[in-house]
Amino acid sequence: MSAPYHIDQNPHKGNRGLARAWHAAKNSWCGLVYAFQEESAFRQELTLLVLLAPLACFLPVTHLEKALLIASLIMVLVVELLNSSVEAAIDRISFDHHDLSKRAKDFGSAAVMLALLIAVLMWSAVCLPIVFKSS
Repeated sequence: MSAPYHIDQNPHKGNRGLARAWHAAKNSWCGLVYAFQEESAFRQELTLLVLLAPLACFLPVTHLEKALLIASLIMVLVVELLNSSVEAAIDRISFDHHDLSKRAKDFGSAAVMLALLIAVLMWSAVCLPIVFKSS
């Protein structure tokens, strides 16, 4: 089965080089702004990043550990954005209850939960030795 159109016919694929990068950056910024405005979970997770990233910078750990702590929080935001994307696509199709729609949304939610679990494990692995060493 062939595609309904050739990639060169897609009106959204006309930009190349720096123009493409510029438009991609604008779209990415719009996505971040929209997520901040409309998604309370994104705002909550962004708050965690804003509060914990400076703490990570001042912890007496290696640069790699600091980077991993901050990256684990950014990963939560990435997964939250993907989850919100799935939810938006499902809602565009229909607000009616459907088992596959529920499954897709539940998978996205589970992915966010696992990303949060990874962040908690990383922060625990790095911070607990510091706490027990100082006491």
